[in-house]
Amino acid sequence: MKDKLNDFADRLRGLRYQQATGGSKLRMIATPLAIILLLLVLIGIYWSDEPDSFDIEAAAVEHAPETESRLTTGSYTTSTVITLMETLLNKRGGYLSNDIMPPSIWLDNIPSWEFGVLVQCRDIARSMRSDFSRSQSQSVEDEDLIVTEPKFHFDNNSWFLPATENVYQEGIDALYGYLGRLQDPSAPDAQFYARADNLREWLGQVEKRLGSLSQRLSASVGQVRLNTDLAGDAEAVQSTQTSSQLEVKTPWTQIDDVFYEARGASWALIHLLKAVEIDFEPILQKKNALISLRQIIRELEATQEAIWSPVILNGSGFGVFANHSLVMASYISRANAAVIDLRSLLAQG
Repeated sequence: MKDKLNDFADRLRGLRYQQATGGSKLRMIATPLAIILLLLVLIGIYWSDEPDSFDIEAAAVEHAPETESRLTTGSYTTSTVITLMETLLNKRGGYLSNDIMPPSIWLDNIPSWEFGVLVQCRDIARSMRSDFSRSQSQSVEDEDLIVTEPKFHFDNNSWFLPATENVYQEGIDALYGYLGRLQDPSAPDAQFYARADNLREWLGQVEKRLGSLSQRLSASVGQVRLNTDLAGDAEAVQSTQTSSQLEVKTPWTQIDDVFYEARGASWALIHLLKAVEIDFEPILQKKNALISLRQIIRELEATQEAIWSPVILNGSGFGVFANHSLVMASYISRANAAVIDLRSLLAQG
């Protein structure tokens, strides 16, 4: 009997030893994993901080370091586009939209912000190629802008062969070439024509972008809208028949993405409009439109206020909780209305 008790005690001690050893191994694995996960979360929070605004005049001088007198018409707009694109590539964490590794792959707010900035850079690059750099419809396109515009329209999610960052950098390099020739008195083939019709064309793109963002933001709570696709033209037709009423609602998984896309687009537009204010100042003064332009900038600056909530809330319009999307839509809608008024002023003789 005594031998059996000793044998049972030995087995019990062995079992306890195995449990202690196993628990120790589990802690050896779990502790580093927890530390790594915590570091990734902290890095993700650090990378999710949006870039600060920059001084467009200082950026223009930096891109023309020899003398400020080289800041010719178009220098501020071109320099601002360069700085916006370089900010996308060189901000905290670099360009995140095409990353496939943690923590970038878990982040969606900053990639959405990047896309909002990118769309505005794409639009103005197209306008620079088609309008700002050409004296008339029969004129030749600028050789550098021919390269820049399609480079900026490259897939924003490509991570390899080629990587998005590399293609965008090629577009930036070509834009540097255009800026250098623009500021070179011996290169008259590079021009930037600050005319009212050119500015109206670009503002038309801005108007459509802001209108789309406003509709998507407003749809965060869902609403039934009357179909106004053919309104205003009794003879207008469309390809296929659609319902007279449309139910529009942004999926709840995309609400914060749309919010940050609008925030990024507004951030980019603030800088572009400030640059346009300088390059097109004679035209804007002649049309008495400077105040209208500054009002657009002021409305967009309100979209950049600090967000104190840790998440983008989606309460109902008059509910207990806030709806950040509706607040953003309000600012953008007012800016959009001001853009429409500015285009009307520029069309007047």
